Amino acid sequence: MYSSSLFEGNLYDFSDKEPQRAPIGVFDSGVGGLTVLRQIYRQLPNESIIYFGDTARLPYGIRSQAEILQFVREILYWMQQQGVKMVVMACNTSSALALEIVRQEFNFPILGVILPGAKAAVQQGKRIGVIATPATAKSNAYKHAILEIDPEVQVWQVGCPEFVPLIEQNRIHDPYTTEVARSYLEPLLQQEIDTLVYGCTHYPHLAPVLRSLLPSHVKLVDPAVHVVAACNQELDLLGLSNTHPPLPTRFVVSGCPQQFAQSAIQWLGHTPMVEAVDLTNTVVSQLS
Repeated sequence: MYSSSLFEGNLYDFSDKEPQRAPIGVFDSGVGGLTVLRQIYRQLPNESIIYFGDTARLPYGIRSQAEILQFVREILYWMQQQGVKMVVMACNTSSALALEIVRQEFNFPILGVILPGAKAAVQQGKRIGVIATPATAKSNAYKHAILEIDPEVQVWQVGCPEFVPLIEQNRIHDPYTTEVARSYLEPLLQQEIDTLVYGCTHYPHLAPVLRSLLPSHVKLVDPAVHVVAACNQELDLLGLSNTHPPLPTRFVVSGCPQQFAQSAIQWLGHTPMVEAVDLTNTVVSQLS
């Protein structure tokens, strides 16, 4: 079930003659990006995926921009070595703090979740709340993106430092998690929001808890849905859509494979095979 060399060989190695069959890379700090992966399964069923969870260094939301940028560069360099045709940055913190920089450094398309999420939010309401990691909230990335699209809407953001650790620990149904969620939502409810954006890909996992605390008229926006729609458009535009059956999803982590596999079961419906990779040993020398 777990291996440090699970996918040795040419399983994901495609020549330049078949770039459409190359995998899409998806990465997050942990299981949060599985919300994006599930959307790819639904919207892009022919695409092969390499999913990377940087579990040894989560949560990202309390890191500095310099740390996030270094982590993202390491992951993207490793993805490049795996021959991906595109990367979906399934992490709002990375999208907020590193996306525009690394897009200039790598020769494959890199999509972030913030702009697609902002576009969807503006279509849903005029009083928009954003729950996010502290780093994403501090960056004001969602607020800037939303107001650039529609300066007439109002936006409020709340940093939620406890959500990612609680989700990674499978404590979603813990009464403590409900109380934490209540405290994070309170200032947004006081502003009478009509729309709530999941400003972290982990947060859709909390949908039952959040829905129980929100008025029924408040719409929930999951940027994962919209970034995959953007991914579909990009693949079509570049002529990179795969028409062949997909290969099995490859799951790779920087931390403990067993822990990730156990956490992922409830989101995937099965126990994934998970590979461990030490990025700092494999790519840091090339990036220095």
